[in-house]
Amino acid sequence: MSTTKKQQPKQQLSMAASAIALRGVQLFLTAGRAAADRRAPPPAPPAPRRKPRLKPVLPTHKLQQKTLEILLKTTKFTKNELEALYCMYRKLVTSAQSMVPTSVIGQSPAKLDGIDQCTFRDVMHSTFDLVTEEAVLERVWATWERGAGGGEGAIKFEPWARGLSKMLKGTDEERRIHCFSVYDLNGDGYITRDEMFLLLKNSLLKQPGDEDPDEGVRDLVELVLKKLDVDKDGKVSLDDYREAVTQEPLLLEAFGQCLPSKRQAMAFIKNLNNK
Repeated sequence: MSTTKKQQPKQQLSMAASAIALRGVQLFLTAGRAAADRRAPPPAPPAPRRKPRLKPVLPTHKLQQKTLEILLKTTKFTKNELEALYCMYRKLVTSAQSMVPTSVIGQSPAKLDGIDQCTFRDVMHSTFDLVTEEAVLERVWATWERGAGGGEGAIKFEPWARGLSKMLKGTDEERRIHCFSVYDLNGDGYITRDEMFLLLKNSLLKQPGDEDPDEGVRDLVELVLKKLDVDKDGKVSLDDYREAVTQEPLLLEAFGQCLPSKRQAMAFIKNLNNK
């Protein structure tokens, strides 16, 4: 394989990242077709005939009627929005598959047939302007419904649509539950002092002359805890968080941005309806 071909995955990654940012949807399809054409066929089995060339595992071209009916009931998207969202999903998956190195083409298709973490991060940054700490973005990814065990593998279309529905069109309660789940780092149902410390420490810059920057973070933790710990038991439950945020909405994303702004959400929905 020539040096030029070895460099192609990196070039495709750059093209895909640019395409997501600019919403150049045709680039996704072009990259997917070009990658499929370049892949060499797999080794022939011990038989007279050779196996056909492996092709990327792509989602069905058209959104299935049964899936559409389910999502019309379980999300706040319209029929047109779901169909446009499915087109976007297919292009993202096609782009991600086109970047898989030839040496791992034979890996389990389930890990490729969906939104992988790298693609997820690109979409959150470029499409929804979710400029937040990496630790928070990791938690957004971790809490998204995916895989049979929930938290493993790529995100398939149905959970992708349900998750975006909550982020973009969710009720106040759905948004509160989403943020609380992101901040509850160990998933035990509480946001503790230690978890607050880790989340806030990553988001604060050290000031010149600070001898113990952690001390300032601890002071901030205690300040936020007083606002959120309604029952005063030293930790924040979902009920505490719900009541505190209802009284003061600015506390919703107290430990880092994990929702698109209303402006970004409206722009994305408008774009879906224009497709």
